[in-house]
Amino acid sequence: NAGQQQTYSNFMPIADTAGFLMVYPEGKNDSYGNPFWNAGTAPTTIVNDTLFLNQLIDSLITSYNIDPTRVYMIGLSNGGFMSHYMACFCNKKITAIASVAGTIFSFWSPCSPDKIIPVLHIHGTADPTVPYNGNSTMLSADSTVQRWVQNNNCNATPSYSMVPNTNTFDGSTAEHYAYFKTGMTKSIVEFFKINNGAHTWPGSPFIIGTTNQDINASAEIWRFFRQFSSNDFPTSIVSNELNPTIVIYPNPATQHQNIYITITTFIREIQMIDISGKMVFYKNFSDPIQQIIIEPSVLAKGIYFVMINKTSAKKLIIN
Repeated sequence: NAGQQQTYSNFMPIADTAGFLMVYPEGKNDSYGNPFWNAGTAPTTIVNDTLFLNQLIDSLITSYNIDPTRVYMIGLSNGGFMSHYMACFCNKKITAIASVAGTIFSFWSPCSPDKIIPVLHIHGTADPTVPYNGNSTMLSADSTVQRWVQNNNCNATPSYSMVPNTNTFDGSTAEHYAYFKTGMTKSIVEFFKINNGAHTWPGSPFIIGTTNQDINASAEIWRFFRQFSSNDFPTSIVSNELNPTIVIYPNPATQHQNIYITITTFIREIQMIDISGKMVFYKNFSDPIQQIIIEPSVLAKGIYFVMINKTSAKKLIIN
């Protein structure tokens, strides 16, 4: 839960010294009563964590004197998956992310964000929970890193160093990989490979499995984050991803006409909401498409709002 993660990652001394605000949100409980993040594993009609996290950021901007160009997201395990998910699909308010022991689910729609997202990934090679080499549902740590190297247009060959083995009793060692974009002195993607590391947070004083002590994950994450402002990357890689053109035809429609919805990028998720705010239609796609056909006979006459990929909406009238 949030309190356990606060204690386990131990960011407080770093935040107090560097002067940044650390926020520990908590997800809703799953069927077993454990908090979780909906990183694309359930319909947003059940738990809409992308909406929750965006509203949380808005609330913090309103309530505290923070810089909206320097908002970062971190996660461990399921929280790491959620960080990658937000960076992939809902990144407008996030500058950079870090993930410890959490990768990318293979059943997500292709992760092709509209902008550069600096990413720091940390993963143990002996992780029994989120396997380093991946499995049928999740990408390997190496593949996850390479997704971001390609998205951020970094050079394929990284700067490499073996982290000094300052603690010879922790049962592990660490390697560091840094990927740079041509013309930039900042590494846009970094990866700490923890040899023999378990499903743990390096540097934590709480040892639960093989926990590397040659690096402090929290300190490394802040060192990485503090380089970046969203102003560093003012142009989008795909300029129309956040605000795609949505074409609905015919509109207005009748209950006897098929409705064709087309957008300039890809439909990963579609929701239809009536004028009272009730969701009346929902569908997500394992393989993104550019057009969907809806039979309006299942809808009552009235005004609806069609939302695509959680970011763009357009009004639909059925007479």
